[in-house]
Amino acid sequence: MALVPAVAGAAPGPAHPSASAAPAARELAVAIDGMRFVPAALAVRPGDRVTWINKDLVPHTVTARDGRFDSKAIAAGASFTWTASGKGHVDYACLYHPTMVATLTLP
Repeated sequence: MALVPAVAGAAPGPAHPSASAAPAARELAVAIDGMRFVPAALAVRPGDRVTWINKDLVPHTVTARDGRFDSKAIAAGASFTWTASGKGHVDYACLYHPTMVATLTLP
């Protein structure tokens, strides 16, 4: 059996992090620009923070069809943040401009 020398300063422990460790939450952004959500489809994980930033000159809402979130009016230059939770597809729209639609996907 060959011996492997210890590395100075290395802490003992497993060579690989635990597979059960949850990934760190991310900060994600969706622009409201040109009367649309950009990107229109976004994969998110529970715990991720999604911020919608209104770059248009008119107010918008970010309203989930299943009721998970509703920003109310987001003025020009303002933003709304939601911490992702649940699973599946979350379709959302602007209540003022119903052709503005997008989807979040949670595993």
